[in-house]
Amino acid sequence: MLDKIKQTAAYINSKVADMPKTAIILGTGLGELVNHIENQYVIPYEEIPNFPVSTVEGHSGKLIFGNLGNKRIMAMQGRFHFYEGYSMQQVTFPVRVMKALGIKTMFVSNSAGGINPNFKIGDIMVITDHINLFPEHPLRGKNYNELGPRFPEMSEAYSHRLINDAFKVAEENNIRLVKGVYVGTQGPTFETPAEYKYFHIIGGDAVGMSTVPEVIVARHGDMEVFGVSVITDLGIEGIVEKVSHEEVQKAAAMAQPKMTLIMKELINKFEE
Repeated sequence: MLDKIKQTAAYINSKVADMPKTAIILGTGLGELVNHIENQYVIPYEEIPNFPVSTVEGHSGKLIFGNLGNKRIMAMQGRFHFYEGYSMQQVTFPVRVMKALGIKTMFVSNSAGGINPNFKIGDIMVITDHINLFPEHPLRGKNYNELGPRFPEMSEAYSHRLINDAFKVAEENNIRLVKGVYVGTQGPTFETPAEYKYFHIIGGDAVGMSTVPEVIVARHGDMEVFGVSVITDLGIEGIVEKVSHEEVQKAAAMAQPKMTLIMKELINKFEE
């Protein structure tokens, strides 16, 4: 794994002269952010040694380097999910490469089912913490000290200062922002009413099928993390609705402008 990380990082370094310190995983709700990146340099995943290729409809696969306002950033358009059949090492491999390239801060977005009764479809939830219910842990197996400690500390998986800054940005722009705990599950089924109830009982506010593995690996490598979820469906007792992938994408598209504005302002606001 170490050889593959070094090989991939060396390839990307050979293509990109001015390597950023900030990376964004453009999950659901952040696709529009690509249009705000100036002076783009694009590398398709299939050209990158050792990179998996995304198989999900609506997820294109490329690394984009450029300027977002006054910040130089690296954006990952298209992520890898455990439910697609990838191993946890493959799902989190890009984050390992980010660390090897010198990335210090990782921003990530996703779509999620709301299980907090105060949430509405289209809400943007700032992730304050997570509950990991994936059946496989991304750090299982031999630990390499050059990647991080054997037992990483997770008391602040999501950066408190970036969370506070996000709420300031939302207030300045009159955008409703909620916050909560993200429950990460394997998928690919949407949840049953009993599962939604269970996730809420154990302390979750939203549930989804991504993000947690990448965040664990980012924190293992001592990267600062900020995460947001677009609430694309509701699993609240008495309002569990049938949901489809198309409906999720439609709800995410509605939230895109607000999500893009918050992320762009936040990235330009924080001190690296």
